[in-house]
Amino acid sequence: MRVATVITRLEGGAGVLALRGALAIDSGAIRPTIVTGSGGRLADAAAAAGLEVVVEPALRAPIVPASDLRALRRLEKMFRERNFDVVHTHCAKAGAAGRVAARRAGVPRIVHTYHGFPFHEFQSMARRQIYVSIERRLGRITDLALCVGAGVAAEAVRRELIAPQRVKTIGVAVASPDQMTARDPAARRRARMALGLPADATVVGAVGRLTYQKAPEDFVAAVRALGRPDLIGIWVGGGELAERVGRLAGAAPGPRVVLAGERADVLDVLPAFDVFVLPSRYEGLPTAIVEAMVCGVPVVATAVNAVSDLVVPGQTGMLVPPRRPQLLAAAIGYLLDSPAIAAAMAQTARARVGDSYGELALRDALAEAYSPQVPASGYLGQPVR
Repeated sequence: MRVATVITRLEGGAGVLALRGALAIDSGAIRPTIVTGSGGRLADAAAAAGLEVVVEPALRAPIVPASDLRALRRLEKMFRERNFDVVHTHCAKAGAAGRVAARRAGVPRIVHTYHGFPFHEFQSMARRQIYVSIERRLGRITDLALCVGAGVAAEAVRRELIAPQRVKTIGVAVASPDQMTARDPAARRRARMALGLPADATVVGAVGRLTYQKAPEDFVAAVRALGRPDLIGIWVGGGELAERVGRLAGAAPGPRVVLAGERADVLDVLPAFDVFVLPSRYEGLPTAIVEAMVCGVPVVATAVNAVSDLVVPGQTGMLVPPRRPQLLAAAIGYLLDSPAIAAAMAQTARARVGDSYGELALRDALAEAYSPQVPASGYLGQPVR
């Protein structure tokens, strides 16, 4: 079975999940090809692992009609010539161009993964309605939607993006707990040495791309609001806002904020954190939160989309509203000042994560999703809204 895994940028949590899925499913029976708009560390890792990687430069994240049309035509031509049995798209731009191209090329099965949505509460109502309308139309040419997290799946159903019987909830894929180093003094020392951090500092950390979605400016504001001179805030990840956030981090007095950039050893450096923070405006089911929990780091995150699948307030972590850095700071401070409570939450979170987010579960979900034995719902005949 030939499967085209299509994603605009093979990076961030969505890129990691797409790559791990392709690696997990790669076998003599199923042969995936990754189609992406740009190369990078994950594309190199995919090629090194023996996966075929096709870079289509016209597939870009910003909305550029001429480039988008070119990407659509090139994808359609590729799908026709390569005779793919399945096209599996990820995220909004690749999801739109890839699904339309697959439909035109007569690909037998079209699967899409919702890692989150292109619409959110921080947009104008008109823009949200346009995005929802587009997703509803795309849903009518989609055989199966894989939703990363129950919150994302519920939103897809509530918004009527696709028929309920064609929605399946999946999780992210991380290394199983017995393959990862639990949080212990030795792991903490090694992680802090790798990041160049003092062994005795209080460290609050985040992992994610420096993008509008992740609200890194709120992380900087929350670290400043804590007002603890011995505290260091560290953000692991790169992105288009790196320069702007760097200026913001260096502009005001207060605790130091370090931008560590893109790293391939995230699992190794997570034990450096006393508290893990994710201040996103909107999310799907973040891989970084699962990884922090498996590493035994207490979590503070914003109450958006599927984050509450993982962070159960008062049990496995703490939630605050998005765009409220003062409340974010208060929650971080509470965990720092209550180490026994923080440790109990981290222990509960680690136990709940267990092996539910392993690559075997993802492999089985994808094998089922790609199977021609899983029928389309017949919902295509419904009128388009």
